[in-house]
Amino acid sequence: MDTSEYQAVRLEGVSVVRDGTALLDDVSWEVGPGERWALLGPNGSGKTTLLRVVSAGLWPTSGTVEILGERLGRVDMRELRKRITVVSASVGRNLRPAQAAGEVVLTGRHAALETWWHEYTDEDRQRAAGLLAGAGFGGPVFAARAFGLLSEGERQQVLLARALMGNPELILMDEPAAGLDLGARERLLGRLAELAADPTVPPMILVTHHLEEIPPGVTHAALLRGGRLVAAGEIDSVLTDASVSSAFGVDVSVERRDGRWAARAR
Repeated sequence: MDTSEYQAVRLEGVSVVRDGTALLDDVSWEVGPGERWALLGPNGSGKTTLLRVVSAGLWPTSGTVEILGERLGRVDMRELRKRITVVSASVGRNLRPAQAAGEVVLTGRHAALETWWHEYTDEDRQRAAGLLAGAGFGGPVFAARAFGLLSEGERQQVLLARALMGNPELILMDEPAAGLDLGARERLLGRLAELAADPTVPPMILVTHHLEEIPPGVTHAALLRGGRLVAAGEIDSVLTDASVSSAFGVDVSVERRDGRWAARAR
């Protein structure tokens, strides 16, 4: 299916209410073909809930959700999820720690957790090796290392390679840089910048708490607070002093230098 024919994501008046509390409140949002989004907001702002809706993993209480041209309620959710990939710590926790890093990447071909569930071709294995090499971890020695013995930064790179293995039409990343040291964070952001600049890579949505974790090449941003969108649009128009201060509830100064963003309290 030609993904340029429709919006990757279209939400209209979406709310998610649990126990009388609105986790999302009347959110309308669109992600177009080829766009790279950063989704920011403080803890409890609704970022993860919004990502779960967009991943076809959570039904909204009200509103309309269209993902990759398919409307929730009119599509087989299992088939739709095959077209979406999610990079998150929860995915890593579900993987067997003793599984080799190369095998973990290979499982992304069919969105499985183990390679024994499917058959893989030599071409699949070459692609998995190429994706690891693209992340800076080429060679059989690294590919044979147990996933559970990798550093946090290495695990995130492997999970990202796994996500790309299935040729997804939408990539969702839930705080991929969380908990990484400076070196691992910068290596990951460098890889994300490469992907953002690649026109063959599908639309990407990156959830983060920190402007410093937005890689170069991100084209759009959305700010959430209290389950509502504070601002959404092209990144230069959204990440302003006023909008970021409003979203996070603290008076901050925002700056951009060499394609990287930063914010600090006044």
